[in-house]
Amino acid sequence: MTKFEEIGAPLARRIALAAQGFGARPARAPKPADLRRVLGKVHLHQIDSVNVLVRAHYLPAFSRLGAYDRADLETLAWGPRRQRALFEYWAHEASLLPFELQPLLRWRMNQADRGEASWGRMRLYASERRAEAMALLDRIRIDGPLAASDFESHKGKSGWWEWSDTKRALEWLFWAGHITTAARRGSFERLYDLTERVIPATVMALPTPADADAHRALIAHAAAAHGIATDKELRDYFRQSPEQARPAIHALAEEGVLIPVSVAGGKHGWLHRDARRPRRIDGRALLAPFDPLVWERDRAERLFGFRYRIEIYVPAEKRLHGYYVLPFLLGDRLVARVDLKADRKAAMLIVQSAHFEPDAPEDAREQLSAELETMAAWLGLELAPLKP
Repeated sequence: MTKFEEIGAPLARRIALAAQGFGARPARAPKPADLRRVLGKVHLHQIDSVNVLVRAHYLPAFSRLGAYDRADLETLAWGPRRQRALFEYWAHEASLLPFELQPLLRWRMNQADRGEASWGRMRLYASERRAEAMALLDRIRIDGPLAASDFESHKGKSGWWEWSDTKRALEWLFWAGHITTAARRGSFERLYDLTERVIPATVMALPTPADADAHRALIAHAAAAHGIATDKELRDYFRQSPEQARPAIHALAEEGVLIPVSVAGGKHGWLHRDARRPRRIDGRALLAPFDPLVWERDRAERLFGFRYRIEIYVPAEKRLHGYYVLPFLLGDRLVARVDLKADRKAAMLIVQSAHFEPDAPEDAREQLSAELETMAAWLGLELAPLKP
């Protein structure tokens, strides 16, 4: 029986943190190159519409770099074509991704185009209602970037889940790769445009890899971003199925890219061959609920002993920790969680509650206060007093 190297929780935490770009001293004034470096490590920033603090896609870079200029991310995502480097697509949920990943996700686009992916009634636009979707595509081709609200048939619909048939058709076109996001309006509404008018021709001209090759490349990216992970965690990063991920993991193991290990909790896992094994991580960061370090909740609990659940959809009276709760990383541990709200009218960052772990170090409150001051300044707010 093969005996795998056993990697305990403390080392596994440090490997995971280093792989995600934590531990390096942030630059005083992070530049676009620093932002690109972070994106090169994590591969994607998950998008979420909740704006009670700041939209979630801005936070992972802040957690790793400190007070970077959010306009730099907006330029990479929705700026002038020559300055763009990111596109929107379904990866780990709705995400911002580097252009070079687009060919690796064409299998998902092709599935949607055939009606084998996407949600419920959206699939009808791949078959019996396809002509309706193609008519919208033609309108965008002629008129240029349009939002769902620009179509008369969408009038009167609002809200994230109040989707009209027009919105469903547009989202199917998006999922199938026919259109992508050209820009975002002030309300964060998508402006759709033809994919080939957003993504550079050099990327669009790249050959579409065989599905097996694409899955292997995505698992390799996920493994590098994790440092150390189980099968489930690897496939969750880009939301691949077990059937898609299993052959990719085995192939990468045979190539020596993935090294089998026993990870914290006695689970079988994989160590990326290039993963660093730091002796120390000096982290201090507030993490978005959708940060890649913690979005797989079982992994966060196994590595950090930190049980974390987002309670946005939990009735207020049943919440344990609050509405928009960010874990607080100190050193190589998650030592607290804070429920934050940006009161933009009053220009205040409000800490609605703060909960410290039983084994939090003595300076955890002081360090949290300092990080909250940094966040408040980054958001152009004053920090409301932290309750005792």
